[in-house]
Amino acid sequence: MQGVVVNRFLWYYRKMKEFAIGKNDAGQRLDRFVSKNAPLLPPSLVQKYIRLKRIKVGGKGSKRDYKLSEGDNVQMYVNDEFFEAGGRAAPAPGDSFPQMRQLDIVYEDGNIVLINKEAGVLCHSDGDYDYSSIVSRLQAHARTRGDWDPEAENSFAPALCNRIDRNTSGIVIAAKNAEALRIINEKIKDREIDKYYLAAVHGAPDPPAGTLEGHIFKDSVKNTVYVSRASKPGTKYAATEYRTLKTAGSLALLECRLITGRTHQIRAQLATAGHPLLGDGKYGSERLNKQYGEKVQALCSHKVRFSFSGGAGALEYLAGKTFSVPDPPFAGKWFAP
Repeated sequence: MQGVVVNRFLWYYRKMKEFAIGKNDAGQRLDRFVSKNAPLLPPSLVQKYIRLKRIKVGGKGSKRDYKLSEGDNVQMYVNDEFFEAGGRAAPAPGDSFPQMRQLDIVYEDGNIVLINKEAGVLCHSDGDYDYSSIVSRLQAHARTRGDWDPEAENSFAPALCNRIDRNTSGIVIAAKNAEALRIINEKIKDREIDKYYLAAVHGAPDPPAGTLEGHIFKDSVKNTVYVSRASKPGTKYAATEYRTLKTAGSLALLECRLITGRTHQIRAQLATAGHPLLGDGKYGSERLNKQYGEKVQALCSHKVRFSFSGGAGALEYLAGKTFSVPDPPFAGKWFAP
């Protein structure tokens, strides 16, 4: 009988995985860290295993909301199958990987990258792993530069802080470490990062500058949003500032500033106001688009301003800085300099 107990103990011990907590893991709750590293472990079992001390910190039992610190060691007595399909994203490009297109980098430092995304490219892979997506190319870029070593990380990978539609071009903000990701996400939430878009629309708005306000409902099945004036169950408030820069015939070039950041916000609000984007097949006019031969929405995230009103910690040096990309092709094509 004693031998059976010993054998069970040895089997249990062999299943233990240990994770050293580095800078990019620090500050996470224990239960969230476990879920990231054992993605197939049901949430109920995460909580149960913490209670039963099958998940420990420094060899001792801990509470689920314990905030991990750099230098901690997490021991997880969890079966191997719960760790499968967990992985972080992109390997670096090399002999065994398809050649990745280079990123068009607007600005880069040790914490963030501003990327000029091409129209027609996804920010994140849609289903199967996509080597052409911006996030995949970002992670390959960071690994090649030595800014990210996936083998040394438990759960962190360079990530995008915002995303833009496949057929929208322009600036995407990315973070190269967990602290920068947290700060940028907080500043976006607090509306301390201004994002400006150039848009070519049908018809000249009257007045030429103003604010579009409404409430947006998202139909996730159709991946379409609807705008209403009044607040209704399931809707979210949306606001977009705009000003007319140029007009050419029946087209107008607008600069739009997002006050809120809802799905398809600019496209849907301008269409609802009677000024759909040139080339927009979802919210625009097929008849009008055919006149110009445009099949991709004329929308570009062309400028970002870090308008921090409060402390930004490690990113304080970005306060007050503005970054932009050259005017998109549609601006030069339809609006003379």
